[in-house]
Amino acid sequence: MKIEKLEPSKHRQGRWLVWLEDASLIRVGEGDVVSLGLYAGMELTDSDAAALTAAGERSKLMERAVGLLALRPMSRKELLDKLCAPPRPKRGKYPYERLDEEDLPSRELLEAQRDAVREQAEAVVGRLAVLGLLNDGEYASTVARHYAAKGYGPRKIRDELYRRGIPRELWEDALDGLEPDESRLDKLARQKLRGAEPTRENLKKVSDYLARRGYGWEEISAALDRIRRDWPDGD
Repeated sequence: MKIEKLEPSKHRQGRWLVWLEDASLIRVGEGDVVSLGLYAGMELTDSDAAALTAAGERSKLMERAVGLLALRPMSRKELLDKLCAPPRPKRGKYPYERLDEEDLPSRELLEAQRDAVREQAEAVVGRLAVLGLLNDGEYASTVARHYAAKGYGPRKIRDELYRRGIPRELWEDALDGLEPDESRLDKLARQKLRGAEPTRENLKKVSDYLARRGYGWEEISAALDRIRRDWPDGD
């Protein structure tokens, strides 16, 4: 296999177009052109062709990863999972058409493909982290601030950090960075109470509500004490 033409992309800086003699096109990064020593007229060995194909797949993954991060910030795990997610199967020409068993890829081939994609995706995610486009610590702080502003407590925020795949060692720093805000907790408690007398039954409803929002008993107890104290007939 020979490279017929090698040229920079007119539409994306840093991307190069590699045209092969079979009229196929592979898009790679500028660094791949240098590291693989590519040039027009180059005769590719089997190993050269495999390395070029892998570089093209990495380039596709990088472009997809940058596009995903442009939509919203993510943790490394979230991005890796999206990059490794298998494509949706294409339907046949007719709604109930099914592929014959012999047309399906073998289990060994599917596992090899998944391993190859994951290895390339991990390389892409690692590169984005080096470039500063992925930072789990900053992302954890952003998530914590967002949910705290919506009135959720530490336990709920920890649940959300876990769901987003943020490493546990970053959780406490994210929570420690939050400003304590008793007024927000008191506002939630009073909204739930709706002006009713702080009886044992009513305060139990408030306590359960705050617990569901992720607050601990010490915080809830202090809020209830403030409600009792501020009630006109309170001590």
